[in-house]
Amino acid sequence: MQIFGVDIGGSGIKGAPVDLDRGELTEERFKVLTPHPATPEAVADGVKEVVEHFGWSGPVGVTFPGVVTGGSTIRTAANVDKRWIDTDARALFGERLGGLPVTVLNDADAAGVAEMRFGAGRDRRGTVIVLTFGTGIGSALFTDGVLVANTELGHLELNGHDAEKRASSKAREDHDLTWEQWASRVRRYLAHVEMLFSPELFVIGGGVSRKSNKFLPLIEGIKAEIVPAQLQNNAGIVGAAMRAADTR
Repeated sequence: MQIFGVDIGGSGIKGAPVDLDRGELTEERFKVLTPHPATPEAVADGVKEVVEHFGWSGPVGVTFPGVVTGGSTIRTAANVDKRWIDTDARALFGERLGGLPVTVLNDADAAGVAEMRFGAGRDRRGTVIVLTFGTGIGSALFTDGVLVANTELGHLELNGHDAEKRASSKAREDHDLTWEQWASRVRRYLAHVEMLFSPELFVIGGGVSRKSNKFLPLIEGIKAEIVPAQLQNNAGIVGAAMRAADTR
């Protein structure tokens, strides 16, 4: 079965059809830049462009970089325009896509469910935390495979700062940090999260997961196992499609 997934990020909006039996994209993903300002209307236009690129006419799953309640209502918008707050995203995207059935969920939750079914978290019990490092830090918390939605652990306070302002992939680029310097910040963040949740496994995702060999070996002193995401930056697309299939 194929379902379309769209992943909205702080820098790009990307999507593709997904084979849900294998957890793989069936075509090369298509990406457009996230508009600035990232208003609801402008982002909806980007989602429409991605979906129409493939001539898709079925259900669509869409991720959003913030808290999504009830599969529709946006509650936070840390890395996009604040006009998203209280927006009915499902209605907005559905209207822009000509009435196609749309499902909306948090972007890190989408990446997490994909990794738990098809990737690094497959068949893992206990507490697993999937963290996506990009424009911000997204989180997905699982206990015995069950998702605790909208955890937003990237906004924990760490050394007087919002954690993602110090340890996201964007922070590494903005502050021109070496991999060693950034790994030190990530280690402090993981230690803080570990103190709070005592996970058995951290799965590190987002675009930076493609370069995990540059920083994961530098992170020491964490009791939990730390592994890179296997679906890498496609996890959000796959997870969005999975949720859309579950709610058809």
